[in-house]
Amino acid sequence: MAKTTHIAVFTIPVFTHQASIIELCKRLHLHHHFHITCIFPTINSPILSTTMLLKSLPSTAISHIFLPPVNEQDLPHQDVSPQTKVQLAVSQSMQSFRDTLASLRASSTTPPLAALVVDAFANEALEIAKEFDLASYVYIVTSAMTLSLLLHLPTLHEEVACEYKDCVEGIRIPGCVSIQGRDLPDDFQDRSSFAYELILQRSKRFDLACGFLVNSFCEMEENVVTAFHEDGKVNVPIYLVGPVIQTGPSSESNGNSECLSWLENQMPNSVLYVSFGSVCALTQQQINELALGLELSGKKFLWVFRAPSDVDVKNDDPLKFLPHGFLERTKEQGLVITSWAPQTQILSHTSTGGFVTHCGWNSTVESIVAGVPMITWPLCAEQRMNAALVTEGLRVGLRPKFRENDGIVEKEETAKVVKNLLGDEGKGIRQRIGKLKDAAADALKEHGRSTSALFQFVTQLEN
Repeated sequence: MAKTTHIAVFTIPVFTHQASIIELCKRLHLHHHFHITCIFPTINSPILSTTMLLKSLPSTAISHIFLPPVNEQDLPHQDVSPQTKVQLAVSQSMQSFRDTLASLRASSTTPPLAALVVDAFANEALEIAKEFDLASYVYIVTSAMTLSLLLHLPTLHEEVACEYKDCVEGIRIPGCVSIQGRDLPDDFQDRSSFAYELILQRSKRFDLACGFLVNSFCEMEENVVTAFHEDGKVNVPIYLVGPVIQTGPSSESNGNSECLSWLENQMPNSVLYVSFGSVCALTQQQINELALGLELSGKKFLWVFRAPSDVDVKNDDPLKFLPHGFLERTKEQGLVITSWAPQTQILSHTSTGGFVTHCGWNSTVESIVAGVPMITWPLCAEQRMNAALVTEGLRVGLRPKFRENDGIVEKEETAKVVKNLLGDEGKGIRQRIGKLKDAAADALKEHGRSTSALFQFVTQLEN
């Protein structure tokens, strides 16, 4: 009987990252019969959605350990972004992680530990893996473009003297479309900040990795891998193993039959799906402009609505923050829901013709897998960079113009972009994303390029 390969994975206390690495673990177990131990740092308590997802796994093959929780009250609150808080929580969990890894190494009840796979934003774990002489790999939950930026950052830091947002010329990232400095992730916008110092430190640890696994696929971002290997700056494998998207239940997987039933009554490719994820929200002013823009477009829409970010909501009905009379005026045009929505089912529905998205990577990949053109509306983190990839690199979406002084998209601009995407001007976009959809499906077939890349990773471990 073949020896079972045992690996540990370590991620950050953010559901989208945890869900993505769990899906990767499922694939490793299903196709390669790995034994996997998932190690999760926590803030206050485990994330409910993650615990629900873990309950659906084969517990004998994929086990999990929640590290002792970090008390959120012990983390800085003033002038610290949510991303930086997560980083600090991971740092505070390192001793617990070291103890857990030592225990796994010494265990006689599980197969010997062969390797560690860590989230890019938890790469302090690479130093601990080195202490244990354990092979370690980095999993990039986001794009290969993000990996390219992180690997290139020490060089970029030396080459650029000013703030990145003040660069007259675009920022050049190996293998990627050139982007404006203001489209770099939030933590890059102030080079004197603690957040930037943390990300610069993190980027210098990647030399410790034996390789990288990326949630992308060759037809979408192969240029990144080629660029790094051609100039000799990366001498370890980069495995494009995506698309990796959630297929198991969520904490609210009862579904929303109302929105799916509503879609059943719409014409093919006629509905604009609007959702900005579960973390960030629009301001009251932007909600007003978006609502009026959707109405002005005359196009059908399905809007997963969240209360504004700049209002103390308490237990108020979120719908009260919509413009007066909007729901009544658009009752034949659209549907607004405030509950969880089955996003993958909505995107794959024949009635869905476009997606207004915040460009979180999971949502971006889900849209590509479903072949749905996007209107990119980035809000935070690396989302502006993803928007640049979607609209300028892949050319499978449109990006509205944001006002210079306050970042608002006006209603007239919203209506124009919606009509362009769903109308004749969106034909080329629909053709391009249709080809990407097919390429994503092909990548995951038995002899597809992402399947082969994962097999190469497994072979490297086993040898």
